[in-house]
Amino acid sequence: MRSLNRLKWLHAFEAAARHGSFTGAAEELGVTPAAVGQLVRSLEEWVGHPLMTRTRSGKQRLVVVAEVREALQDITLGLDKLESGLKKLRGRRARSVIVVTASQVLMMNWLMSRLNHFAEQHEDIDLRLDVSDRHSDLAHGEADIGLRCGPGNWPGLHSTWLMDEEAVVVCSPLILQAGEEPDGGWLNKQKLIYDDTPHPGANMPSWERILSTLGYAHVNQNGVHINSTSAVILSALSGRGVAIVRRALVEQSIENGQLIQLYPTYQWPLTWSYYMVRSEHALGRPEVQIFHDWLLASHDLPA
Repeated sequence: MRSLNRLKWLHAFEAAARHGSFTGAAEELGVTPAAVGQLVRSLEEWVGHPLMTRTRSGKQRLVVVAEVREALQDITLGLDKLESGLKKLRGRRARSVIVVTASQVLMMNWLMSRLNHFAEQHEDIDLRLDVSDRHSDLAHGEADIGLRCGPGNWPGLHSTWLMDEEAVVVCSPLILQAGEEPDGGWLNKQKLIYDDTPHPGANMPSWERILSTLGYAHVNQNGVHINSTSAVILSALSGRGVAIVRRALVEQSIENGQLIQLYPTYQWPLTWSYYMVRSEHALGRPEVQIFHDWLLASHDLPA
């Protein structure tokens, strides 16, 4: 005979293990952290041994003891099966929800324009967008899938390569008239926009390097320094100067004529690429796999 109380215990235990805290589990389940703790303790009393330990590494977290990790995988799969069964009972009214996270600049300048295509093809899946310049904790359920630009090796996450990246030099047509050549003399009259956002290990070219490559080392390198890539792009769009930016973030603006790519015969590839990242738990959700496969197949289509 199945016990409803035991199902509640398992649900609380699985959520606490995934979030690494009673607080995170409580927010998901809509109860208090104390209630989650009591449910987990009831399960521990029933099985006769501890299931989780507390560790301190910057902040307190719950860690599943090694002996029960295999059982936890079965519990997670079982709860997912229950959720799938409930959706089948509801029939066509059932809708899935995916939380997708990305930085503001990537979300606004690359992903948003593509999401209409996904909505048209998958009307039964709702997307919730988590716009944050902080990397969400996917391993503990803050989001289902993330888009990141970096080296591709984030501990505890599964990464799928999406596309390579390169730096480009851009400006607004407001400061480069039709037929005008962006030579050293022209560039010497412009403000250079510096993106001071950290890109550790990305091989992001400096203005000094780009000017040297172009043979314009004599150009005045005075300009404005901005610690936000979004603000750098906005400054370039408004005609405030010439900027070095990542291509994916301005590709649409170049295509629609809002920005001009200068010196297109030169290439400055980055060592960073774009990746989709997922946790082990998210790998088992069909709707997450659907979004993953869709974006992988369609990322290079026109926005």
